[in-house]
Amino acid sequence: MNARHLDHLTLRIPDDGEDAARAFYGETLGFPIEDASYRAGETPFFDVRLSPTAVVHLRPTAAFDPPSDASYDHLCVVVEESLEAIERELERADADVERTLDAPVGATGRAGAVYVRDPFGYRVELKTLA
Repeated sequence: MNARHLDHLTLRIPDDGEDAARAFYGETLGFPIEDASYRAGETPFFDVRLSPTAVVHLRPTAAFDPPSDASYDHLCVVVEESLEAIERELERADADVERTLDAPVGATGRAGAVYVRDPFGYRVELKTLA
């Protein structure tokens, strides 16, 4: 197999977490929310559009268990902004930056990253272009 990119991943959120998810991913981070299928009852999840080729499915469920390990339950999104620009955007959105690293390793190599938590305990790593 020759993988080219991540298409999607699914994160469970609490049954009552939809508004908080929309606020964090849609408003704080600025990613478009796609929910036509969800609203029509065709899927049990709505999407956070990361890029033309990648989404995060957010699935409200009573079976939600918060992440148990602060370091490894996370998703990483490569963004075009610099570390400074990411931090400024998050500050304007009143989001708490957990930490900033100059060069953590990932699939695209080493590059700077800013870490924040979503309302459900998942760490979101916003990684600059390598």
